[in-house]
Amino acid sequence: MAKKQFKAESKRLLDLMIHSIYTNREIFLRELISNASDALDKLHYLSLTDEAVRAKCGELHIFISPDKEARTLTITDNGIGMTAEELEHNLGTIAKSGSLQFKESIDTSDEEAVSNIIGQFGVGFYSAFMVSDEVTVRTRSTITDEANCWTSTGADGYTIKPCDKETYGTDIILKLKADTEQDSYSEYLEPYRLQHLIKTYSDYIRYPIRMELEKTRTVGEGEDQKTETYKEVETVNSMVPIWKRAKNEVSEEECRAYYKQKFFDSADPLYTIRISTEGVVSYQAMLFVPARAPYDFYTKDFKKGLQLYSSGVLIMEQCADLLPDHFRFVRGIVDSQDLSLNISREMLQQDHQLKAIAQNIEKKILSELKKGLANDRETYEKFFDAFGLQLKYGVVSDYGMHKDKLKDLLLFYSASQQKRITLEEYITAMPEDQKYIYYACGETVQKIGALPQAELVKDKGYDMLCLTDEVDEFVMQMLGEISGKTARSIKDDNAELQSDDTKEKIETAAEENKELLAFLKETLGERVHDVKLSQKLKSHPVCLSATGGITFEMEKYFAAMPGNEMKPKAQRVLELNAEHPVFEALKRAYASDRERAKTLGEILYDQALLIADLPLDDPAHYTELVCSLMQ
Repeated sequence: MAKKQFKAESKRLLDLMIHSIYTNREIFLRELISNASDALDKLHYLSLTDEAVRAKCGELHIFISPDKEARTLTITDNGIGMTAEELEHNLGTIAKSGSLQFKESIDTSDEEAVSNIIGQFGVGFYSAFMVSDEVTVRTRSTITDEANCWTSTGADGYTIKPCDKETYGTDIILKLKADTEQDSYSEYLEPYRLQHLIKTYSDYIRYPIRMELEKTRTVGEGEDQKTETYKEVETVNSMVPIWKRAKNEVSEEECRAYYKQKFFDSADPLYTIRISTEGVVSYQAMLFVPARAPYDFYTKDFKKGLQLYSSGVLIMEQCADLLPDHFRFVRGIVDSQDLSLNISREMLQQDHQLKAIAQNIEKKILSELKKGLANDRETYEKFFDAFGLQLKYGVVSDYGMHKDKLKDLLLFYSASQQKRITLEEYITAMPEDQKYIYYACGETVQKIGALPQAELVKDKGYDMLCLTDEVDEFVMQMLGEISGKTARSIKDDNAELQSDDTKEKIETAAEENKELLAFLKETLGERVHDVKLSQKLKSHPVCLSATGGITFEMEKYFAAMPGNEMKPKAQRVLELNAEHPVFEALKRAYASDRERAKTLGEILYDQALLIADLPLDDPAHYTELVCSLMQ
């Protein structure tokens, strides 16, 4: 029989598909199983209205059969099959979609009945040529007793001829390519490999996918006992995904077990989120919030994303566009039949569909976390231990675009209550005369509590938030006003913790000692931006503050970032307590012994650095200065 030729454009498309369109050749099996599922869907739909078809319709299934000796892989379905004309029409012209034509030819008013027909372009079949030297299709339609065979070795053309086939349906027989040094095609003849691909890509095809698998069993007793092998047909796919089952049909234990098995985690998830939405874009989702962060979560190697399915067929292992960065810790599955896929079924064509799903998912996650915070504080605090830092990064990212969504999820340690609280809880507990939300940043809660500036806050009876994450200073500055209250660092000049009378007294003392303050500034040189009398100190002699917009916490944050470029530094201001005996000693030294006054000034500056948890410029020199006073 003369070989028929593909049209010129079809030849070019076939070559493009084999070498360019599909990024992962193993998906050929996904495509062929999806086509078989389409054939079963068509037969199922027709059986609903045609009694003759219904009489022929047995249990619908797909069978996968590898043959190592013949080096063939056969995918069989007992679906609707094709006539010779349909073979010519569907397989002779690449990108002619038989499924799409079928949808157009039937009454589409019954949307639910045809929703699972997922073929869109008719090109998935040709992915078989990525792994095959020759592809044979033996098929028999339910409307005829004749069977036909379509055979092709690729772009050089194809033949169609009558053949024998006792049952309706389709057999696709792949003659696999020979192995090379770079590529092993024999792996697609190994049952364990085929099972893995089916579980990965086609586990939720709604028809059973069966294989004949080799098993072992023990026979006989005592000395006659031996192990023998036998073969048994098994269904290797799950068929109905857990997220498609009604909520009241799935227990929390089943959800937790599914998460651990699916995502290889030994710990139960903290939250399970189920979504089923119908509208402009209909989809179902099952999302999980893990109990702990992956080891690489805060590195550039971590990849966020949800598994994306189209009608039960895996399209993307990690679809990053479905999750905002601040919720990048969420894992799970999204399944939609409304996605517009590209020709290879590997990428999405219309991202407005994806954006609609992503926006809804973000709202749902936010709602569930708020509900968890309100109803089960203990579990929420476990979540915050694992991913609170990520929420804080979310507040400061994108110029604060997400801060209003996330601010109510943040927890900070309360110095007064000695536990973590929300910003709203802090505001609710504020005394009537307190104007600001007071906070301080430091390495630990204990170090923050020992800050000289903390004394005045405690004396006022005000609470103080102790912030220990590097990003906290940026978070507080980005949040701005919260429920009418502004956050102020206890280290700021505008913290307004002193009374007006005290302020006036300090201003008078500053004027009286301006020559001493100028002397100290000259002594310390470029190490300080200014030296002044403090309005923040009570019993401590000295502290260090920053001016110019960069705080010490910001300085530490930038210093820890990689790279050798110039890092921004805070402008240091040395603050002295005019009421402390040390200041009186400093004044006496200035009046009688300028060298001693210089020594005292340098020691006080180094002590202020230590209190602020900043490195000394010259530890050895500081030791010498202290020793000189002891002699």
